[in-house]
Amino acid sequence: MADAGRARRLSGRIKQIVATQLELQVKDPRLGMITVTDVRVTADLHEATIFYTVFGTDEQRQETEQALESVKGVLRSEVGRQTGVRFTPSLTFRLDSLPDDAKHINELLAVAAMADAQLEAVREGAQPAGEADPYRKPRLIDESDGDLDDE
Repeated sequence: MADAGRARRLSGRIKQIVATQLELQVKDPRLGMITVTDVRVTADLHEATIFYTVFGTDEQRQETEQALESVKGVLRSEVGRQTGVRFTPSLTFRLDSLPDDAKHINELLAVAAMADAQLEAVREGAQPAGEADPYRKPRLIDESDGDLDDE
């Protein structure tokens, strides 16, 4: 088993190699506007999962997935050549759900902001129930006549 630092360095290097190869070397027309977002390498350095995003429709995402599967062997060979590790990790591509999750969170925040605005509009003309100052006040003794005064 490799230490976590070595796995982290290898994953960063794999990310750089794969992104560069996809941008400069791979000429598959099915490959859409792809961004490599993360690479995770197992502790034994035998498998690398590459997370990516694709700008476009679901059809373009599927075409990009097919293009990545067809070019996987070439990318693995290049990773092995440039990293020089004894065992080249097998590559697995996964569509990153981070952009979809971020979009969902932004939608939820917009709903919450709208609810806050509605509450603020209702609260604007509201008056407190009961007296303006609901706290009890101590009784003061009027020294001129000795009576307790309520204020």
